[in-house]
Amino acid sequence: MSFYVPPGQQRTLRACMVCSLVQLHSKFMREGCPNCDNVLNFRGNNDAIQEGTSQVFEGLITLRDPTTSWVARWQRLDSYVPGTYAVKVTGSLPDEFVARLEDSGIKYIPRDGSSVEEES
Repeated sequence: MSFYVPPGQQRTLRACMVCSLVQLHSKFMREGCPNCDNVLNFRGNNDAIQEGTSQVFEGLITLRDPTTSWVARWQRLDSYVPGTYAVKVTGSLPDEFVARLEDSGIKYIPRDGSSVEEES
C-alpha cells in the first residue's frame, strides 16, 4: 500500500468527515469513499465531496490491518478498510448527510474532537 502524493497535489487531499479516510479529491470523485459511499454518494458528485469532506485535518494514521490495530480501535477505525486516516477532521457535516446516516442506522460522531463518545 503506497500513499505517496506529489507535492503539487497535496492541496487536493481531503478527509471524509464521517470516517476520516484521506484521499485525493480526484479519487473521491472516481471511486467515492470505500467506507461511506453507500450512504454519502461521493462518487461522481463534486458537491457531495465538497460538503462531506474537509481539507482541514490533523495527523495521519496508515492502517494495514484495522481489525487488529489498537490505534484503529482507539480512533474508531477498526471496522473500516485499510488506508490512510486523519486523526482529527475539522468541518461541519450538513444536516442532510447526518439524516442520511441516521436513516441508514449509523450514529454520526464528529471527527473533530467536539463530541466525546459515551463509554459503553
